[in-house]
Amino acid sequence: MCMIKSMTGYGKAEALSAMGKLMVEIRAVNHRYGEINVKLPRLFFPFEGEVKKKVAERMKRGKIDVFVQFEQSAGAGLQLEPDLSLARMYYDALDSIRSSLNMSDPVPLSLVVSQKDVLVARENPVAADNLGEELSAVVEAAVNDIEAMRVREGAALAHDVMERRSLLSGLIGQVAERAPAVVAELAQKLRERVRQLAAEVQLEDARLAQEVAILADKGDITEELVRFDSHLQQFDDILKLQEPVGRKLDFLMQEFNREINTIGSKANDSEIAALVVQVKAELERIREQVQNIE
Repeated sequence: MCMIKSMTGYGKAEALSAMGKLMVEIRAVNHRYGEINVKLPRLFFPFEGEVKKKVAERMKRGKIDVFVQFEQSAGAGLQLEPDLSLARMYYDALDSIRSSLNMSDPVPLSLVVSQKDVLVARENPVAADNLGEELSAVVEAAVNDIEAMRVREGAALAHDVMERRSLLSGLIGQVAERAPAVVAELAQKLRERVRQLAAEVQLEDARLAQEVAILADKGDITEELVRFDSHLQQFDDILKLQEPVGRKLDFLMQEFNREINTIGSKANDSEIAALVVQVKAELERIREQVQNIE
């Protein structure tokens, strides 16, 4: 069973924790190679390489944009640290004022801690580490989401290209049926032409046979038909692979076009020319679909 995946897709996942709300979106479009761009908040900068690696393990081809958004809960990931020496300085200064004003009430603790920089909010490194683990899990879920979409679209692509492959087989079969008659008709035309010129040009039977053989060889498309059939078999084999096949199919489409162009130029026959046009049209439709395959 084939496992074709589309290069285009969209996936999303999010999670809530004590730290806040984390959301990851992944968007992918067609691209000749694999290109991953990650946009994330400053807090997550240390994890950019890990995010790229996790996405690259599952998505081999396409232009892939990963967007990370984070809404941090108030106070999450922070810890308060007192500056005791500064608090003592504030207390001494406030107590000196109290004494100078002959006030009996002691200096309240709330007044001391409310002074600037007595309590400093610092990032909790343990919380940041936990955030990295949470990010990894959400990225994995987002990748699962977009991969499911790419597999669904890939199944539709596979169905379409296999139907068109069947059309190709039928058309090239008609070309193969017509090919022997073309050679025979060319030979007959040559003989008739020679008979018309017989009064002016003396041509031996052996020489005539040789000319007919040369003409037949020039118009013989047997090798091209055999290679075209071989490419059709390769096409079927590639579709069965459990790996990204877009590049292989893209290369094979070039081979198909090379053979059909040669057939069209060598055959020199109106019926085959009409069939060649149909084959080229189907090849172009398949090529357009192949551009969407990972």
